[in-house]
Amino acid sequence: MSAHLKPESRLLHAGKAPDRLLATVGPPVQRGSTILLPNAAALYDEAGTTYGRAGLASHAALAQALAVLENAAVVRLFPSGLAALAAALLAVLKTGDEVLLTDAVYKPTRRFCDRALRRFGVSARYHRPDAGPDEIFALCGPRTRLIVLESPGSLTFEVQNAPAIAAQARARGVLTLMDNTWAAGLHFKPLDHGVDLSVQALTKYVGGHSDVFMGSVAAVRPDLVAALDAAVLDFGWAVSGDDAYQMLRGLRTLPTRMARHQDSGLEVAAWLETHARIARVIHPAMAGSPGHELWRRDFTGAAGLFAFVLDGGGTEEAAAFLDALRLFGLGFSWGGFESLALNCDPQFTARVAPPRFEGPLIRLSVGLEDSGDLIDDLNQALS
Repeated sequence: MSAHLKPESRLLHAGKAPDRLLATVGPPVQRGSTILLPNAAALYDEAGTTYGRAGLASHAALAQALAVLENAAVVRLFPSGLAALAAALLAVLKTGDEVLLTDAVYKPTRRFCDRALRRFGVSARYHRPDAGPDEIFALCGPRTRLIVLESPGSLTFEVQNAPAIAAQARARGVLTLMDNTWAAGLHFKPLDHGVDLSVQALTKYVGGHSDVFMGSVAAVRPDLVAALDAAVLDFGWAVSGDDAYQMLRGLRTLPTRMARHQDSGLEVAAWLETHARIARVIHPAMAGSPGHELWRRDFTGAAGLFAFVLDGGGTEEAAAFLDALRLFGLGFSWGGFESLALNCDPQFTARVAPPRFEGPLIRLSVGLEDSGDLIDDLNQALS
């Protein structure tokens, strides 16, 4: 640095990043909007990265690791799971198109389709969550551009025949998208089964600690990759380097945590099945639950998220049970280290055909606590 510069200039240009970074286990966390380019020609070189919103070291490391997880050519990152779903939908839909969705789809996804997409001239229709491929494609018309799968379905956990739906859709020139948050990209690989776009709310199991928002979209087809890149550029989506690093840290322990979520969840679910005040347990990995055979065929493991039905009662009984819990927190998220519970029934009003059960439907997210302690908590609350 030139010695003749004034103190203000010297301070502003001192302390830049070293030319060579030391190797660490994780990537460096770069915080920067401006990227300093090597020469004038690089300013308008569209093959390179010219602005920090496109992502720096921790973003690239996370996207690469997620691509390995999803068996994808490319993974793009978004500020939340809903942002990832919205981005994927906007990337492939246009005015006049129609999208078909399971009636059990994540409520914010339904809201986005019914409100935002409708304003863009895209219509949405919903089918029974347990509908087979033939029933779904009987609804398809000349405007049908995309089929959105969620398997297992939100709250009621129906398992869809994703490979068959994807195969028929591809034969008809219809795209498929799957919300794969329950399986976390670990226990089910949508792209391997012919699905075109795999979306995750990384906020849940990949992050694992209930302290960072993010979503991802994975794709293989070059035209879909190009459409995602255009959507990212046009809408200005971006995530911070610190959040990308935290998400990558969570991804490293995903298999270990998922194994614990699965085992504890199944232990709690098996106990609930024996309780006199429980009408039924809805868990895809348990024999007798709807969709279990499809789950056993296609999935390699289970999450800690499932539901059960109280034997009778209504809103007051559900509230009394939830308020009596001590270890289970009451909250809408899931996939973190802590166990959560909520009453599902108020969300069914948005469905075309609300499900009917013997009593209130309670969803549990079984965390990393001791399963015996969780069972004791449920037992005292049911009492």
